[in-house]
Amino acid sequence: MTLFETLKDRCRDEWQAYTRHEFVTALGAGALPLAVFRDYLVQDFHFLVQFARANALAAYKSRTLADITAAHAATGAILAETELHLRLTERWGIPRPELEAAAEKQATVAYTRYVLDAGMAGDVLDLHVALAPCTIGYAEIGAHLAPRLDEYGGDGDGGGGGHPYGEWIAEYSGPEFTAASRAAIEQLDVLAGGGLTDRRLDELTDVFRTATRLEIDFWQQALDSVL
Repeated sequence: MTLFETLKDRCRDEWQAYTRHEFVTALGAGALPLAVFRDYLVQDFHFLVQFARANALAAYKSRTLADITAAHAATGAILAETELHLRLTERWGIPRPELEAAAEKQATVAYTRYVLDAGMAGDVLDLHVALAPCTIGYAEIGAHLAPRLDEYGGDGDGGGGGHPYGEWIAEYSGPEFTAASRAAIEQLDVLAGGGLTDRRLDELTDVFRTATRLEIDFWQQALDSVL
């Protein structure tokens, strides 16, 4: 198995709770309240800003040109992802100055600063493992939700058809994000080298499990915003 598959298997309950969270299920069904989605988009914009910083940190901590190039590509993918958020928030009446001025909520701060701390305190592999639930998990979620677009007349060419959140699903199930996810999986194996000791694998499992739990909290934060 790849390192990602090993970590995912070791954290099976947390991974299931993350990728099949109530937020994800309701979004896929088109039943997620718009107020919840709007709150999520604002916080996810700030989330991505911090994750761009984390990938820049990965470039700094890398020791080979290949690893620096991979971190640069990942940063570019995140910056491209922010364009989706800017399109969606503007369409729903949230101008960019308001988006950028919005305060980061507790779960946003907890998750993003954990990732940055994992990278500062550990090595570049620790950092990539902390990033993995986002960079790889969203592609898995997108692939799982993509069939729902057909129920709303998806056009089969990257559009969401009549699904209220079709553009979001199309983005994360699309070829660019899927390719970025595969690259992240491959990069984990490259960084792991010839193998890991049991102790090192346990350390990385703790990082992966914590980051996955923080992803769960991030979904829940959006749901709680309407309470």
